[in-house]
Amino acid sequence: MADGTPPAEPSGPDPVGYASAVRPFLLTAGRVADGDDGPSLPVETQVVATAEGIDALGRLSFEQHDIVAACRLPQSLAEVAARLRLHLNVVRVLAEDLRAAGQLTVHVPDSGVVQDASVLRRVIDGLRAIPDARGALSDSD
Repeated sequence: MADGTPPAEPSGPDPVGYASAVRPFLLTAGRVADGDDGPSLPVETQVVATAEGIDALGRLSFEQHDIVAACRLPQSLAEVAARLRLHLNVVRVLAEDLRAAGQLTVHVPDSGVVQDASVLRRVIDGLRAIPDARGALSDSD
């Protein structure tokens, strides 16, 4: 910085990979998430690597390797996509491939719970209860 102090360290986990320069349709061989097999996995779907997936890390493509490695602990598809800086639909397609190969376990949430507006209201209320950096609560609707 101008005053000689080093810049602050970024908080939070470091991303696993860098943004890919490869076009998304090349990573999925032109397949899309919402295809012939039915609707795509919701963004809140939890994925976790299986023992077979961990054992197969050396044999997987770069993106598949990164997904399985990132999923040693359960994460949502949205978290995986953000962490790996991959397009969400690419992660959806590759997660389906990894599930079919037995390398990922996929836990799709109950659609009845996901559509419940009271859950969203409780999340919003909880976020508003967190004070900002000045200690003030958010009171806007």
